[in-house]
Amino acid sequence: MSAQLIETQESEAAQGAVRRLGRLIRNYDYLSTECGLIRTALNGLSADLAEPQRQLRQALDEAASLAYTVESDGSVTYPSASVGSAGAEQCVSGGTVQGSSRGPLEPPGSGEYGKPPRVDLHDPQGDRFRGDLHVNPHAKKARDIADRIARAVRSAAEVDARYTKTLNGLKAAQGLDVTEATLGDMHQDAAAVRTATARYLVAAMPKDASPAEYKTWWEGLDEDQRREYLDIAPDLIGMLDGIPAAVRDEANRNHLPSLIAELERTGDDPAMLEGLRKIEERLLEPHKVPMFLLGISGEGNGRAIISFGNPDTARNVSAYVPGLGTKLDAEFGGGTVKRALDTAVGAQRYDKSTASIVWLGYDAPQSIDVMSTADAEKGAPAYNRFMAGLAATNEHDDPHVTAIGHSYGSLTVGTAARQSGGIPGVDDIVLVGSPGVGVDKAADLGVPPQRVYVGAADNDIVTKLPTVPEAVVGAVGAGLRMAVPGVLSDPGGDDIYFGKDPASQAFGARRFAVDDGPHPVFDGEPIAAHSQYFTPETDRVSADNIARVVSGEYGITTERHR
Repeated sequence: MSAQLIETQESEAAQGAVRRLGRLIRNYDYLSTECGLIRTALNGLSADLAEPQRQLRQALDEAASLAYTVESDGSVTYPSASVGSAGAEQCVSGGTVQGSSRGPLEPPGSGEYGKPPRVDLHDPQGDRFRGDLHVNPHAKKARDIADRIARAVRSAAEVDARYTKTLNGLKAAQGLDVTEATLGDMHQDAAAVRTATARYLVAAMPKDASPAEYKTWWEGLDEDQRREYLDIAPDLIGMLDGIPAAVRDEANRNHLPSLIAELERTGDDPAMLEGLRKIEERLLEPHKVPMFLLGISGEGNGRAIISFGNPDTARNVSAYVPGLGTKLDAEFGGGTVKRALDTAVGAQRYDKSTASIVWLGYDAPQSIDVMSTADAEKGAPAYNRFMAGLAATNEHDDPHVTAIGHSYGSLTVGTAARQSGGIPGVDDIVLVGSPGVGVDKAADLGVPPQRVYVGAADNDIVTKLPTVPEAVVGAVGAGLRMAVPGVLSDPGGDDIYFGKDPASQAFGARRFAVDDGPHPVFDGEPIAAHSQYFTPETDRVSADNIARVVSGEYGITTERHR
């Protein structure tokens, strides 16, 4: 209704109507969310009461089977019994015992129902062993049942108190207008319900399941159950591989304001806060290709997974791993995310059914740690799990999937490819600005070598990082090469820091044409050539070649190997 008014009417009355409709929309959103919170809280209450109910029912059934009477206060009355040997039997009277809810390590009297055990005066022997066999054998059994009843009631009371506090907080302010303060209160309400129902929601999820198993679990939930996770615990769903892209997008959009609010409150990481705000801005912008927020988290240096195009419905899907210096900050939200958008726009010129993803699901190295493989080794399993999730949720029988690694991200992709089974579902691998991928041949990456594509600008210094021995030679003098034969094992001069140069003839990949880029010395731009592979404004040839591979068009322009 609002859209029709805006498009067709220009009067003050229409503008007033749009404003009132906007208020109504906010009110309904608030009402829907708060009612959803109440529903989830009640479902959580029911789930959390199930165990103490089971314990109580079991104790009551056992008491009934023994003909004991359970009183309204939870005490247990047991009958008299005959004790002693044949011919010398004596009748011992019955009695009543009051159970204790105290746990083994709790002091006497602890807990709401933690009263000291009581033995009724009609049974002076109680369940104490006095050595004269004049002890009613029912007393010990009755005490055990009474204790179990008391513990079940105490557990239920604690659950009740927790949910009572939560439900009492779910109250709307007077008036018809949902203000910013009211919306803020709604986020606090959601957090309170999440705290109260965490056990219920988390316990219902599979543990350590595969992406395919999480997909099956999600499909088995009814609509109300799904809404509970999306409204109350979106962070549990948003980063879960195997959950449909549209669901992850909704969950992460729900979770994003909470992440921003928390960083605003603590002031812990201003750079990450700017990155989150930048992503929030992008979500509100119109895009040539629909944007999906497949993951967002404050873990480590930040996690963000963004797709342009729906990877579940697209025939062609690419997932790009960024490298050195990448973290969840304003640069990521602006420049790095744009690379995925540029690839999607370029690829859709050849096939509209294409989605392009930027995957920051690991901590990329920030400085000197770029010289280590540790970050790649940690990131590779997470990347493979994400790719397995794409394979599980894509609706096509055999989608065309491309793994893209830029800079240190190419080492992460290479490390993922070397794991058992390779990168799930991948058909092509694109490596740009690579310092090496940890192998000496393209054939070692789990796909045919002709399906490995390499872009390396001549002025990109990262693609020419020296090996460790070469770095030593540079430090102590070139004469070491002759003085210590064999210190360098690279007769062809095509080894770089993390293995064979992917752009070399020996590596065996297909090298596609790219612009040389600005010279690091003569043009005074040391790393500009390293950052322009995806950007049509600065390197149209490279961006088009990447788009062709991603779309499955393959008509790339090539250049000679190094």
